Amino acid sequence: MSSNHEHAIRLENVVFRRGDRAILDHVSLTIPRGAIAAVMGPSGVGKTTVLRLVSGQLRPDSGRVLVNGEDVSSMGRRALFRMRENLGFLLQNGALFTDLTVFENVATPLREHRDYDDERIEAIVSERLASVGLEGTGQLMPHELSGGMARRVALARAVALDPSIVLFDEPMAGLDPIAVSTINELIRRTNDERGLTSVVVTHDVEQMSRLADYCYILVDGRIAGEGPPSELADSPDAAVRQFMNGQMDGPIPFRYAGAGG
Repeated sequence: MSSNHEHAIRLENVVFRRGDRAILDHVSLTIPRGAIAAVMGPSGVGKTTVLRLVSGQLRPDSGRVLVNGEDVSSMGRRALFRMRENLGFLLQNGALFTDLTVFENVATPLREHRDYDDERIEAIVSERLASVGLEGTGQLMPHELSGGMARRVALARAVALDPSIVLFDEPMAGLDPIAVSTINELIRRTNDERGLTSVVVTHDVEQMSRLADYCYILVDGRIAGEGPPSELADSPDAAVRQFMNGQMDGPIPFRYAGAGG
């Protein structure tokens, strides 16, 4: 795939509905190549929907979703399959295959998408595991790993095919503070060393303030604020200020009844 476009990902005036409800209501965002961008907001505002649109799992009702300059929303099945080879995914809780070893978990995308011999697969898997500090863990099973280790294996698997873009869905969820710091550091290092573009969906304001280059805040299906994290705490939008500063009182209801990630 061509990667000479300045922007890795663009959403242009995207509307996505579930029934009568607009999960995303004329959302536009641009993620430059090489950046770590966070898509943030309270639960149920459509953050995960953004990732599913980028990967072509969902199609917008209107608007365009561009990945490396190509319109994902109009791609056929074969083109989508090719495009997804250039995307890495780290899903909530890592989503490792519980009946496969650490080695086979990381090897799975290579076996599915590449016609490599065992020796080459072994070399790539070993390098990816070493890059997340897990040399020599290949024969362990997922149930033998701590939460932080499992998430690092998931990161190694996400970059197994050497993608240009990695999508992270709540990568810090459920981890203890030390593991969170480790994953944060690994995401930054992996992004910069491999020349990736990373999109992180999260509601963890504190961690994203350290990690992200740029943030989009989704509230009620619209982008309520955007910018470097350091600027958003003083946003003119009351909902953005409330979210970034963790305040209970404000336009965002404390309990949000909607669904849709």
